[in-house]
Amino acid sequence: MTESKIAVVTGAAGFIGSHMVDLLLDNGYKVRGIDNLARGRLENLANCKSNPNLVFEARDLRDMEADDSTFREAEFIFHFAGIPDVVPSIDHPTEYLSANVMSTVHVLEGARNAGVRKFVYAASSSCYGLAKEIPTTEQSEICPQYPYALSKYMGEEVVMHWGQIYHLPVIAMRIFNAYGPRARTTGAYGSVFGVFLAQKLAGKPFTVVGDGSQSRDFIFVTDIAKAFLEAAVSKQDNEIYNLGGGAPQTINRIVELLGGDVVNMPKRPGEPDCTWADISKIQSHLKWAPVVSFQDGVATML
Repeated sequence: MTESKIAVVTGAAGFIGSHMVDLLLDNGYKVRGIDNLARGRLENLANCKSNPNLVFEARDLRDMEADDSTFREAEFIFHFAGIPDVVPSIDHPTEYLSANVMSTVHVLEGARNAGVRKFVYAASSSCYGLAKEIPTTEQSEICPQYPYALSKYMGEEVVMHWGQIYHLPVIAMRIFNAYGPRARTTGAYGSVFGVFLAQKLAGKPFTVVGDGSQSRDFIFVTDIAKAFLEAAVSKQDNEIYNLGGGAPQTINRIVELLGGDVVNMPKRPGEPDCTWADISKIQSHLKWAPVVSFQDGVATML
């Protein structure tokens, strides 16, 4: 029997990272998960905590050296760790740039030292800002509107630079609007789905930003994890891909599907009216396509 391959997942106790851990374990990988638990939650890993193929460490990536044993003999590194949210980043730009850029540098150095087969980075569609091209292709203008978006794009630039200078096999995935089980339900600026579900469970009205006519390109979290694995095992290298559902839905449509009263909030600075990923490149290169429909995804969350 061949020995299990080793994969490292940063942000392993987070929303998307924990689903990546699930998928890798299901595919026979030995997984080394890292999370400083500033925003990740151990409950997200509850269903696999007894799996002998998962080793979890609560650590800050910025404290890790390139020769850290966590990276040793790893075939793939999936880098999800970072701080999300728009508005808090405006108040705390130093923290965001440190967490989202310097942690990436430390993991890249670990990947380079270990000679990994592929480094896959969770980039963000927020780099497009108020996109002028709808649907938005990977060649669209980059125009971050706030420090969070800037920090994620700078992380992406660092990743591609390591690919260019050090010949590290890298791929960046610009994730659009992720949703699904384990989405954060706390904070005014958490995932819209997570916040809405928490409000529904508490019997409170949905807090809708603006008039709710804005649309978002939602993609179910298990589709994201599968795309990351496809990118890792593929022969593609030094590529950037949009990762979305390719079919935008309005916020009002979510409210309609969930059912409940609404309270409107003022629009936030720098937020687009529409996000819509052109996913033709990833479909062509990786033969990947989202399989969970929006209706099925919402039903799963409910």
